[in-house]
Amino acid sequence: MIWTLIVVGGVVVLALAGVWLFNRLVRLRNEVDTGWANIDVQLKRRNDLIPNLVETVKGYAAHERGVFQAVTEARAAVARAPSPAAAGEADAALGQALGRLLAVAEAYPELQASQNFSELQAELTDTEDKIAAARRYYNATVLAYNTAVQTFPSLLVARTFRFREREFFAAASGERDVVPVAFG
Repeated sequence: MIWTLIVVGGVVVLALAGVWLFNRLVRLRNEVDTGWANIDVQLKRRNDLIPNLVETVKGYAAHERGVFQAVTEARAAVARAPSPAAAGEADAALGQALGRLLAVAEAYPELQASQNFSELQAELTDTEDKIAAARRYYNATVLAYNTAVQTFPSLLVARTFRFREREFFAAASGERDVVPVAFG
């Protein structure tokens, strides 16, 4: 009789631990999904700002078609990205294209003085800061989730219910390169 109670108590404790671990994994997975949604919202916000910025610069530098085309193509690639890794690569290309666009804009003092351009540039800077914060949050939630999926005892529940690791939103290889600085 006593052994039966001990066995039943042990089974109940294991079942409760399993439920707790399962719920923890679900919560962490949902946080990862929320983190990705936050990045997606900010990328869409930036994608909405870019056409206005391009049109403003086009009015002053119509002959810079290659730059405008590169920005448009990179923007479309970000919108089509199917995964965090692909979005990271596309985002790096868009960042480079935007850098070239802003470099073109620097050659036109009257454009730099334009209130519309200044506001768009400020909005873009604010959005870039929000994207960086969303990336940090997403990667932190992916770290917590992946750690739970890979460590004992939660890995037993994760494997049973097919919780899969998520990929980090990583910098593209070109973003890690040293930026050359030249004076004069």
